[in-house]
Amino acid sequence: MLILASWMCVILSFIPQLAEAGEKPPSSQLLDLLFSNSGGLVAYSESKSYHGVSGVASSQADNKKKRVVVLGTGWAGISFLKNLDISSYDVQVVSPRNYFAFTPLLPSVTCGTVEARSIVEPIRNIIKKKSGEATFWEAECFKIDTKNKKVHCQSTQKTKLDGKEGLIIDYDYLVVALGARANTFNTPGVAENCHFLKEVEDAQNIRRSVIDCFEKASLPNLSEEEKKKNLHFVVVGGGPTGVEFAAELHDFIDEDLVNLYPKVKDLVKITLLEAGDHILNMFDKRITAFAEEKFQRDGIDVKTGSMVVEVTDKAISTKERSSGEISSIPYGMVVWSTGIGTRPVITEFMKQIGQSNRRVLATDEWLRVEGCDGIYALGDCATINQRKVMEDISMIFSKADKDMSGKLTVKQFQDVIDDICERYPQVELYLKNKRMKDIRGLLKDFEGNDTKELDIEKFKLALSQVDSQMKNLPATAQVAAQQGSYLANCFNHMKECEEHPEGPPRIRGSGRHRFHPFRYKHLGQFAPLGGEQTAAQLPGDWVSIGHSSQWLWYSVYASKQVSWRTRVMVISDWTRRFIFGRDSSRI
Repeated sequence: MLILASWMCVILSFIPQLAEAGEKPPSSQLLDLLFSNSGGLVAYSESKSYHGVSGVASSQADNKKKRVVVLGTGWAGISFLKNLDISSYDVQVVSPRNYFAFTPLLPSVTCGTVEARSIVEPIRNIIKKKSGEATFWEAECFKIDTKNKKVHCQSTQKTKLDGKEGLIIDYDYLVVALGARANTFNTPGVAENCHFLKEVEDAQNIRRSVIDCFEKASLPNLSEEEKKKNLHFVVVGGGPTGVEFAAELHDFIDEDLVNLYPKVKDLVKITLLEAGDHILNMFDKRITAFAEEKFQRDGIDVKTGSMVVEVTDKAISTKERSSGEISSIPYGMVVWSTGIGTRPVITEFMKQIGQSNRRVLATDEWLRVEGCDGIYALGDCATINQRKVMEDISMIFSKADKDMSGKLTVKQFQDVIDDICERYPQVELYLKNKRMKDIRGLLKDFEGNDTKELDIEKFKLALSQVDSQMKNLPATAQVAAQQGSYLANCFNHMKECEEHPEGPPRIRGSGRHRFHPFRYKHLGQFAPLGGEQTAAQLPGDWVSIGHSSQWLWYSVYASKQVSWRTRVMVISDWTRRFIFGRDSSRI
């Protein structure tokens, strides 16, 4: 009864939305606070038949419309499509997969808590309900030709198409949202022997592999050592994905598989390897400590300071950071979750535009790829190359010194501080971290006196430490979704902002920037720890750990599904698991 009552509360929270047209976030202020513009909700657009494709894609749409080509249908690409006014552009979408996947629930798919079909939505469903023209191509981009403004793609269909698999698409604006791949750090044997957890197919393979390990261990002709080996599950990487998978796997085994395989239940072992000092090191220390203590109680062996140096088909070799000792661990299955790497097409593109010394594409604060015209990059394949204050300090001083006296009063400094904070977000972070209410905190010598002046050297001294707060944005769905929403808003107001720029004043040059620069707003994060307990870290240093956070996690993740179809399916899967347990069939 408690379970049914709780689920009724979750479902009822969505009912007001049914009366409204389209997919809208719930009215709950807490849900809006957590995931507004960041959860990757997908709106819909009209899909029209597209003719005349014979090696080269040519548009039948109004020639006056600028063509926007979107590469990728992950969080960034779909968020961009969701918010873009498609009626103003000729939109072409290219992706090797014809669906959008709600990737935060992939660990749940690995153990049957949620079915794979429940977290995916076909792209053609997504782009068919919005006025305007948008066309989807199931193909993979292998080359970006910036000189001729073309993208070269190859069909992902395995069957031959009479030599017509090649696809060349012209663009006026290119939005690169190709995501990233799993990073092996060139560790020998990882690609050949480990499972990854980046795609839906990865989660399905892991699910089959878990059942295989139990079935092998149940065979009567295996020794106890061989059974232990088959039932030793190793997770490499103590980040959110690795921790959540380890927790999901523990629950799957403890709640379901031990009842189906009672003879081998005492031989099961889960090991979590982390090269750093702690797991979940991007979370609050209270969450990290609780997670490590809970895993210890649950019998999950957490080995910190252990770096994997090689993986064979039988064992995984680790090196202890403190002692340098190398040990070999036999295993039945290894899941590799240690970070992200650059896709080959992005690597080649970076070489072409002179960014070969970087890990991912560099963009400016408006998400424009540096050194390119009309190309934008967002999501995991790119990072914002934020300018340093000290690089522009002389120009900033000149802008503030309107009377050209060579000195600034505190009031003159205050008049430009908002523009400085918008253009250089590290200034605001520095003030926040130093617990300074305003710019006066930087100018202690002038406290209480607006008439005193400072020259360029004192001005440099006041801002000399702010660049220490510069950080790259995390590679998360929340960041990608916010970037997609921001860029779509820029496209929607392109014409009017060209005539009436709304951005901050240009530091180098006259006038204003067309748009406000992108600013990421962190809205919180979750870390499911198993046993119906989740850790939540929300804005304002609010940390919540326990069963209440688990129900908040259920509510948020259900509300952020891409459609009512997937929303109902996910809730149905959770309810089925509560009543009947997880399915252990190997399909």
